[in-house]
Amino acid sequence: MSKMGKKQRTPESGDVATNRRARHKFKLLEKMEAGIELRGSEVKSLREGKASINEAYAVVNDGEVWLRGAHIPPYLPASMQNHEPERPRKLLLHRGEIERLIGKTAERGLTLVPTRIYFKGPRVKVELALATGKEGRDRRREISDRDQRREIERDYKQRMR
Repeated sequence: MSKMGKKQRTPESGDVATNRRARHKFKLLEKMEAGIELRGSEVKSLREGKASINEAYAVVNDGEVWLRGAHIPPYLPASMQNHEPERPRKLLLHRGEIERLIGKTAERGLTLVPTRIYFKGPRVKVELALATGKEGRDRRREISDRDQRREIERDYKQRMR
């Protein structure tokens, strides 16, 4: 129990925030890990397990990769030295990785979608995915395929009894 009497909610398996809707909206082609440049109050807020990346996206701008739309709420004890919750945050990648991303996002029309934020030791990492947008019919087809698989499994289990 914490000092305030409430039980702290910590994310399991080290994840601070996940973007589960990304798998529904996009077809994820390739994943990569990036560091993120944060202020102290942002790290403390993330350690409490508070963040949202549902509306977040990454952009390559002047040879740098930026995370936009990620919401990290203010850390209340920091008061005066607090951060802006939705400020753009610089992602840390090697030059070769950035050059490859510039080529892929410009040439094929791929987008960079953050799928999760997590701690790796003392460092905060962001998992980025190169993705293409799914159309409505693709999503409907995926749902119907999943339902058919469930139905088949259910029938198979019934027969095995």
